Amino acid sequence: MTEVNAGEHNRPVIEARSLTKHFRAGGSFGRGHAVTAVNDVSLVVHPGEAFGLVGESGSGKTTLGRLLLRLEDASAGAIIYDGMDITRLRGAELRRVRLRMQMVFQDPWSSLNPWMTVHRTLAEPLRIHRGLRGAVLEAEIERLLAMVGLPGSAKRRLPKEFSGGQRQRIGIARALALNPRLLVLDEPTSALDVSVQAQMLNLLRDLQRELQLTYVFISHDLAVVGHLCDRVGVMRHGVLLEVAAREHFVTSPSHPYTRALRDGVPEIGRPLQMLAEIPA
Repeated sequence: MTEVNAGEHNRPVIEARSLTKHFRAGGSFGRGHAVTAVNDVSLVVHPGEAFGLVGESGSGKTTLGRLLLRLEDASAGAIIYDGMDITRLRGAELRRVRLRMQMVFQDPWSSLNPWMTVHRTLAEPLRIHRGLRGAVLEAEIERLLAMVGLPGSAKRRLPKEFSGGQRQRIGIARALALNPRLLVLDEPTSALDVSVQAQMLNLLRDLQRELQLTYVFISHDLAVVGHLCDRVGVMRHGVLLEVAAREHFVTSPSHPYTRALRDGVPEIGRPLQMLAEIPA
């Protein structure tokens, strides 16, 4: 791994440098045309920051999130995690880095094994990667459940016995099991109704403060991003058009497309206020 010169205390948690991703579409045996899902994207996410990525479906924001975690390999560019170039890591080196970077997926139902109890879902990473056993393991499982607002008795149940919001809480608990520094959250509230969305956002905000987490929060919902994120990046056709502080994004975005996105949300301030006022 290549160490990048930067001050230890102020260097970014994650950084993309001219990141590009091409996919092959159509044809067979390698034929077809190339589709550029992410095009020369550079961004920096600072320690303790919640960075929002917004854009329409197909804008490349989910692909960018997967590239940052090395769930997809970039076609060009570099990914820097905590001062280290991780772009071409493989095997054990990559697995070690991934322990500190976790993803929370859009659909909690499809991301959980329907045949595994919550206990087994949480116990596997704790046993394999943290070496926990016996009473220590049980205590950590209950601590994780309490952290996301679920009772200890939840560990004996299967995913089908929970609501969508509760399943998402289980997904968050699983992501937190390895004590990550960075969470990439891909539309984690899009399948939930407004009241449950607000509870989930308040939970994520509290966890960020308590655990000093850094977030990359992917969403098409401007109100949700405005409620949680410190800065916002806007993507279209694989290009990062603009990055701005949340307040600037809501009041005076620079790019015409960003203004169109904002203006397409009626009374954008009202849903933000509504979300903020619903208790966790």
